[in-house]
Amino acid sequence: MQSNGMKLLDPIRDLVRTVMRSFARLLNHLSGGKLTPNQVTIAGLLAHLPIVWLIATRHNLSAAILLILFGLFDTLDGELARLQKWTTPLGMFMDSSTDRMKEILLYCGIVSVLLQTGHRLVIIAAVGALGASLCTSYLNAWGEAVLATVQNSQAHKVNKSFRSGLLSFELRIVLIIGGLLFNRLDVVVYIILVLATITVVQRFMHITGQLKNV
Repeated sequence: MQSNGMKLLDPIRDLVRTVMRSFARLLNHLSGGKLTPNQVTIAGLLAHLPIVWLIATRHNLSAAILLILFGLFDTLDGELARLQKWTTPLGMFMDSSTDRMKEILLYCGIVSVLLQTGHRLVIIAAVGALGASLCTSYLNAWGEAVLATVQNSQAHKVNKSFRSGLLSFELRIVLIIGGLLFNRLDVVVYIILVLATITVVQRFMHITGQLKNV
């Protein structure tokens, strides 16, 4: 089951994949096949360090541009892996875990800005927003871990539906970019808190319902 938000992103995602597929071919050619998807994944994570600094120092436009640019690495490593026929469990683990690290880093920058406002409520909301965001991925990971003990085709079909819910990782990043561009990170924090919490409830209900049938 795909969320409506995810469906809205489908045309953009398809365009990005097409561009990144061509870019992956170029990088693979220039590196002689020596550039690995995992190296791209790590580079994308490290690139978020200057983004955090830009957010903390209120260079919002530059931070938004870099976040868009290096956010494409999430697609580039996957396209490079498919091109090299190098999809591995390690690569999948690194891709998913570094996404969570990126979110934590971004919120470090966001909270450093919000601390300057002196409003405790928005800081508490930022902590809650990050917690709810991480919880959506946590639920998905544990749903998959439970199903890993059930070796049958039904489990495989159920597993694909665990990424359901209102607010995906991609949409959370889009909201943060919007907050940077419009200089309203405080408003975005509240929006993510509400929508991510709803997503946690949706995903929890969906996963528990599916696991009852396994």
